[in-house]
Amino acid sequence: MFVSDFRKEFYEVVQSQRVLLFVASDVDALCACKILQALFQCDHVQYTLVPVAGWQELETAFLEHKAQFRYFILINCGANVDLLDILQPDEDTIFFVCDTHRPVNVVNVYNDTQIKLLIKQDDDLEVPAYDDIFRDDEEDEEHLGNDSDGSEPSGSEPSEKRTRLEEEIVEQTRRRRQRREWEARRRDILFDYEQYEYHGTSSAMVMFDLAWMMSKDLNDMLWWAIVGLTDQWVQDKITQMKYVTDVGILQRHVSRHNHRNEDEENTLSVDCTRVSFEYDLRLALYQHWSLHDSLCNTSYTAARFKLWSVHGQKRLQEFLADMGLPLKQVKQKFQSMDISLKENLREMIEESATKFGMKDMRVQTFSIHFGFKHKFLASDVVFATMSLLENPEKDGSGTDHFIQALDSLSRSNLDKLYLGLELAKKQLRATQQTIASCLCTNLVISQGPFLYCSLTEGTPDAALFSKPVSLNLLSRHLLKSFVYSTKNRRCKLLPLVMAAPLNAEQGTVTMVGIPPETDSSDRKNFFGRAFEKAAASTSSRTLHNHFDFSDHCLRRPSLSSRCRSCLQAGSSQAQSRPGPGWCRFTPRAVAPAGRSCLRCVRVMELKAEDRSKFLDALVSLLS
Repeated sequence: MFVSDFRKEFYEVVQSQRVLLFVASDVDALCACKILQALFQCDHVQYTLVPVAGWQELETAFLEHKAQFRYFILINCGANVDLLDILQPDEDTIFFVCDTHRPVNVVNVYNDTQIKLLIKQDDDLEVPAYDDIFRDDEEDEEHLGNDSDGSEPSGSEPSEKRTRLEEEIVEQTRRRRQRREWEARRRDILFDYEQYEYHGTSSAMVMFDLAWMMSKDLNDMLWWAIVGLTDQWVQDKITQMKYVTDVGILQRHVSRHNHRNEDEENTLSVDCTRVSFEYDLRLALYQHWSLHDSLCNTSYTAARFKLWSVHGQKRLQEFLADMGLPLKQVKQKFQSMDISLKENLREMIEESATKFGMKDMRVQTFSIHFGFKHKFLASDVVFATMSLLENPEKDGSGTDHFIQALDSLSRSNLDKLYLGLELAKKQLRATQQTIASCLCTNLVISQGPFLYCSLTEGTPDAALFSKPVSLNLLSRHLLKSFVYSTKNRRCKLLPLVMAAPLNAEQGTVTMVGIPPETDSSDRKNFFGRAFEKAAASTSSRTLHNHFDFSDHCLRRPSLSSRCRSCLQAGSSQAQSRPGPGWCRFTPRAVAPAGRSCLRCVRVMELKAEDRSKFLDALVSLLS
């Protein structure tokens, strides 16, 4: 059930209770958690925080704590599956779900007692009507039973009995036909509703709206909401139009919290927090790096310059020469550059970028100042926090990395934030080096209806790309670079499937599906259904443990046969679909009544020996 009044139906309910927080391992969820923690601290609400990285951890944690709690809050997990079916809670257990994953499961939408959805109604949800997907089976059985068990008067003529019996048979046949038609229509409605995965309004923004409604919003909460929104933009989870719209909403709050009259003096301390709206450069970490390194390791510029080639390196040198920036200045830290160059740097880069075909070099964003020394863009914090969450070093558990990333969002822990920035630089370098290796060795191949790339076990930084978010970023950046490098127009409209080794001892790989890189893309992903169907048709040994329905884990050899079977099975049912620019497959093996399947994912873990048949199945479905 959708919660209409977050304050009365959610916050005032849990305010006097002891609650358990399940928080997914992504930056937006961490920001929403920080806002909720701040509210709970204001009102002395008792809570327990449990980080969960996947469905298995969520189920295990719920089993451990369900006897101690009645109220559970799920952040960025749980909305797109039937929670009651998965967790099997007691009847008095209540779940409050704040999740950006779409589509929302229909059982969660129409459950009025145990599921409370903290989701904005102004999002384009397009939930099917209740009567189209739910029907009272007992009532239908009663009708059929009454018709078949009806007793006839003992004095009736045989001809009357025969006529009455024929009418009953005709009526039963008509009702069965109506039920079959309703079930077929229901399957079509559910498939159309559930076939694409996408993301809605940032959970951090939802929590900030709650704080604002209660007049408890602070500048720190506003900054966390900004970081949550920026995380969605950095990972291409939302469209550019959605990002600009939400930036406009937050900009009004920034003006309200950080407004000062011109005649005010000495009203704020030197080390205060200031948030400001800016049109800044689309360069990753450039204020904490050298300008040259940032240009080389930002996907936007690296793809357009084609920096993996000698010609691309020459174009970069021409770009720097056009701006009139000396190489000595460009290759040293940004903070050490001459002040005279930094004053007009943004305008110089934007002017030269336009000449080189990069018309949107500057984007709407926000920055935060801690006194005069520390300044961060929202995207800087996103990259740093992501790197801390998926730190490939084995000196700590997933929970330790979660806590470290959560602490880095506080201004009292700037040392952890700077550590995250250094890890982010390593990750960006590794990403661009891997992209250059894949393109120069032609690892990106066309499988017909999609592109495919597989990282081998000996690949440098393979441990880093076994993580779902890192693999997602690598896949998106690789697809962008491939689109600019290929001359094949058809390949520019194809999605990408990418595999990376997960565990060499267990022989597993992680797979991710990325929609095509087109300007008109609505950021909807159909690989969840495709992976699910391919896995079922090939009996591949898979693990679906990610909240994002586009990650998949598979045993290695089973991947290609699965891909081929996926393409053949759906070829007869494929239909053209406007908008995203790719095919729509229509397998009808949807989940049981009223539930979206937990096992349809676009990130999947797969046994290595099953990879070949999996890829064959996928090719069959999508061709």
